[in-house]
Amino acid sequence: MVRKPGRMYRNLSKKAYTRREYMGGVPGSKVVQFDIGNLTAQFPTEISLLVLEDCQIRHSALEAARISINRWLMKDVGRSNFYLKIRTYPHHVLREHKQATGAGADRVSEGMRLAFGKPVGTAARVKSHQKVISVFTTPQYVDRVKNALEHGSHKLPSPCRIVVS
Repeated sequence: MVRKPGRMYRNLSKKAYTRREYMGGVPGSKVVQFDIGNLTAQFPTEISLLVLEDCQIRHSALEAARISINRWLMKDVGRSNFYLKIRTYPHHVLREHKQATGAGADRVSEGMRLAFGKPVGTAARVKSHQKVISVFTTPQYVDRVKNALEHGSHKLPSPCRIVVS
């Protein structure tokens, strides 16, 4: 089955569906690490990526943004000069009513009968102006970190703003 486009899951339309003990076969999160870089050092500057709209961010989009930002930071800043933290966790389980396609699908498919849906992935529900990803570093690397966060923001389904504090 082909994965549906992200715009189908972006909006917060229904109540959160998070109780995994009642559902079987929920796919695991693709986000591998939530803390990357130099975990022991104290950095004075925090640069954060804020989403500007309420939305759901799929776990695959979070992982894509993490990989992109990490690659730019490793290349431009170096492993020991930053600490990257993903601040959201994909709790919400996404469901999909799978339809049969192809020849003879009208005999196999049940249409909208019992269309509750099977779990296909997870998503993080975020509010507007919520921090999604933060990078801690020294003031000399602020411009390079901003560039990395700008590239990572293109992977997320909402317009984003970069804030330095």
